[in-house]
Amino acid sequence: MSPLLRRTTTAFSPISHLRLLYTSPATASDSVNQTGLYGLHHLKSAKGFQRFVDDAIERAGELVNYLGTMPSGDEIIRTMDEISDTVCSVVDSAELCRSTHPDREFIDEASKAAVRMSEYLHFLNTNHILYKAVIKAEQEGDKLSAEAKRAASYLRLDFEKGGIHLSDDKSNRVNKLNVDIAGLCQAYNENIAIDPGYVDVYPATSIPSRLHHLGEPVYRPVPGIGTREGNRQKGYRIRTNPDSLSSIMQWVPDAEVRKLIYVKGNSVPRANLDVLDKLIASRHELAQLIGFKSYAEFAILPNMAAGVEVVESFLLEMSEVVRPNADEEFEKIRNFKRKHTGQGLVDLEPWDETYFTRIMKSSIYNFQSSVVASYFPLTQCIEGLKILIESLYRTTFHRIPCAPGESWHPDVMKLMLHHSEEGDLGFLYLDLYSRKGKYTGCAHFAIKGGRRISEAEYQLPIVALVCNFSKMHGLSTARLNHWEVETLFHEFGHALHSLLSRTDYQHFSGTRVALDLAETPSNLFEYFAWDYRVLKTFAKHCSSGETIPQKLVESMQDAKKMFAATELQRQVFYAIMDQRLFGEQCSQPRDTISMVSDLRRQFTSGKHIEGISWHIRFPHLLNYGGGYYSYLYAKCFSATIWKKLFQEDPLSPDAGTALRTKFLQHGGAKDPVDILHDMVGDGIVKRCNGGMVPDVTALCEELELRPVKL
Repeated sequence: MSPLLRRTTTAFSPISHLRLLYTSPATASDSVNQTGLYGLHHLKSAKGFQRFVDDAIERAGELVNYLGTMPSGDEIIRTMDEISDTVCSVVDSAELCRSTHPDREFIDEASKAAVRMSEYLHFLNTNHILYKAVIKAEQEGDKLSAEAKRAASYLRLDFEKGGIHLSDDKSNRVNKLNVDIAGLCQAYNENIAIDPGYVDVYPATSIPSRLHHLGEPVYRPVPGIGTREGNRQKGYRIRTNPDSLSSIMQWVPDAEVRKLIYVKGNSVPRANLDVLDKLIASRHELAQLIGFKSYAEFAILPNMAAGVEVVESFLLEMSEVVRPNADEEFEKIRNFKRKHTGQGLVDLEPWDETYFTRIMKSSIYNFQSSVVASYFPLTQCIEGLKILIESLYRTTFHRIPCAPGESWHPDVMKLMLHHSEEGDLGFLYLDLYSRKGKYTGCAHFAIKGGRRISEAEYQLPIVALVCNFSKMHGLSTARLNHWEVETLFHEFGHALHSLLSRTDYQHFSGTRVALDLAETPSNLFEYFAWDYRVLKTFAKHCSSGETIPQKLVESMQDAKKMFAATELQRQVFYAIMDQRLFGEQCSQPRDTISMVSDLRRQFTSGKHIEGISWHIRFPHLLNYGGGYYSYLYAKCFSATIWKKLFQEDPLSPDAGTALRTKFLQHGGAKDPVDILHDMVGDGIVKRCNGGMVPDVTALCEELELRPVKL
């Protein structure tokens, strides 16, 4: 991780000559005067990215020169943070623009800006003036605030993880590997987009009408009849991208069709087999050059877990805990299939699980997803989040107009978070509807991190929440399935972490925390999306206005728990696979298909099909390489926080205040173990092999699992 980029995730008086080029973010009072994208005056046009980069490099250069004078430790950290803020303003804006902007010129210019900043970051990351300054600041730790001292330590570690302390030859090799790794990650994602795979399904009646939008009509001659228009058989060409694959697995009754699409969708893009091999090798070499045994160790070190042995022990414990229940669930699904099909000895195939679990849930609990969606128009969900946030934090989201040129699409909504006593707290852009060319997932993007400018001035955070909900034809808003409501609440958890943190340094703002803590607020917010006491405040039927029935919510909750162990086991398997792929390497390259197959047989209850390679379409290996275990840490932490703070009253202002003041406001500026202990006391985290692991008791109670002792 670059020390000058935000890790994804004491008042002082400024030196006047270092503030001359500072540009403050948009505020409620002056937003109408802004005419640049995201309220940034450089971005009044696509070409503005060029000047944005020029000014950032010029400003950062001035700050680097200032650090060459070796000022006090406090000034070193403050100035390093301004360099980081200056660089990140460009990098983060370019990333959001590339992911969401409909104008090709903006995308191209943002891409050029990203390349130029990447090149400049190489200069900063290898700059020994900066490294020496950080070391000086760390040595003056007794004169620094707790947050500044923590920043000095993390900055030094980040520099050294970039190889700056190595010989020139090794340092140059590390930089080359970092460039290669970035290129391999980009290639991995591009291959997924370029080659989603497809299957031609005949006859057309094999695909239910509700899924026809997933395919394109194709035709083939009917054998022995000829090729005239009337003698051709119609089918559908189904692309096997993840969204289509999920829908097919749920809704297509023909098992052979499901099999064809499952196998194809889990075997593309083949080019990523080679890309992943190279990524594993490059990351391993990088880690060893810097002094680690493996890339997994490299990724885990600065976090709560602290070592691969700790993570391995935790994951094996979770696997043991979940196995009995997952085996029972698998048997239930297999027996249901046998009864449903009338075939007493048939096995449960991987392409059967999603299909039959859907039928089991809907038949036992008697609800349909379309009925549920009628209670969750997107506009009402946004209002529900406003109600929840006002209840918990005594803060209010106000919709404010975007200035000319500030927005990138008519669907974008701008909100300001306001507290009656504290004033404005930050700004949030919502870009929630799908459209062609847009980033296809759901994500939280930082535009500006919060940081203290002076005793009287604070740089407010600016973030964007991006989703891809679909409007139905003729409707003004999307109607969300409940899993989409859960996703929306999850992403709002990230956004609130950014908006409510109040750190001195943007390097620690919001989600820039230890990797194995970062997903906790977002996982916690999912709980609110399942609680009837929250849902009844906003979930109203789109036609009648009727509040969602409590019995329906209880049925949804029961259906969620029905195969909870299977889902948890799947997450444990993903985390173990991630650890093994990026763990210590053999002298000879390993066959990742065989490795993943062996792990699946060992750590999951379901059947595995030989030869498939679904891991070549698993982007979490890029962003969370060696760190996927952190999702499980977050599930455990959020289960404990929910039980101890919110289970009795999910709308409690006292609980919300505790969450805000003891967790969210600290960002990454405070030790994560201290954050967790201060908020809920004992019973949330425990020591293991020199590191820290979550207490699994609350999660096990929630899912009715029997915990084991490490």
